[in-house]
Amino acid sequence: MDFDFSPDQHALRETVRAFLGAETPSSYVRSMIDDERGFTDDLWARMAELGWVGLLIPESDGGAGGGLVDLVVVQEEMGKLPLPGPFFSSAVMATLAARGLGATELLGDMASGARRGTFALEELGAGDPLLRVTATATGSGDGFVLDGHKPVVLDGHTADWAIVVARTDDGLGAFLVEAPEGEPVPTLDVTRKVARLRLEQRPARRLGPAGDQTELLRRIVDDITVALAAETVGTCDAALALAVEYSKQRVQFGRPIATFQVIKHKIVDMLHQLELCRVGTHYAAWTSDVDDPQRETAAAMAKGFVGEASNFITAENIQVHGGVGFTWDVDCHLYFRRAKQNDVLFGYQGWQRQRLADLVLQ
Repeated sequence: MDFDFSPDQHALRETVRAFLGAETPSSYVRSMIDDERGFTDDLWARMAELGWVGLLIPESDGGAGGGLVDLVVVQEEMGKLPLPGPFFSSAVMATLAARGLGATELLGDMASGARRGTFALEELGAGDPLLRVTATATGSGDGFVLDGHKPVVLDGHTADWAIVVARTDDGLGAFLVEAPEGEPVPTLDVTRKVARLRLEQRPARRLGPAGDQTELLRRIVDDITVALAAETVGTCDAALALAVEYSKQRVQFGRPIATFQVIKHKIVDMLHQLELCRVGTHYAAWTSDVDDPQRETAAAMAKGFVGEASNFITAENIQVHGGVGFTWDVDCHLYFRRAKQNDVLFGYQGWQRQRLADLVLQ
């Protein structure tokens, strides 16, 4: 069986790589660190024109009709920067949630880039992100009101709407909150904007089917984690390339440090872990697109392994650089920050391994 990307997907990768290389160099990434919004309207509009923000949206709703394997191509290239801005929160998280819940009325404006959404799931604690949800939804007239606290909402301060996961008498449900206007909060990853959303009798509209939506939401979260793993693979790819290039240029004791055995061992170990991350993520994306019986196992395996391996790869990049690797001016820390924060989003590596064991042994 041929697991290579199609010619169209290879062409998409080259287009994304060329565009990001020209429009979002390291200077742009660093300028967005201090920008409250974390992106520019011009860049977002151009991504919309290229069809990227509607990549996962069906053609009938104005999108490109792509799948997770197509998205993996884009996410890997964006992770190499790492890209600031709401692409992941809106074009990936919110889109997968709206699509999975059947909220097709939201998709047209998202595909055109006219509106942006986000997905508010994360709450305090550890383990299964769905079981940790304590926010509540109570019926009020023709709609609902939400109460609770969502401490980590990606781009929650700039999104036009948020799909919020909350508990009802029937179980978990998804609710649309217009103009969430979250409060920006600092995080480890300085290139990704995060807000907290305090819900105090916040009006909302129910999305999706009646009853408990736990299994539906789990599928949505699994697909989000695969996309997040793909971004992290790109981040690790860039960290490895940075380490290799530096080791060729840095001279110690009269020769490049790339000639020292300990540096060779570090870089080979980084490459080994990266390639395992890559193949596991590609497999997980494929299983989702074809709805393979191993889909859930593959998603847990990818998120768990990539989380652990990415911490190793990006940390070893810092070690190869030595003292300069810890400085603000070198990009090593940006890759480590992105990898570490991605690890804990939507179920950290330890829980994913526990979940994987349960799936295998059940």
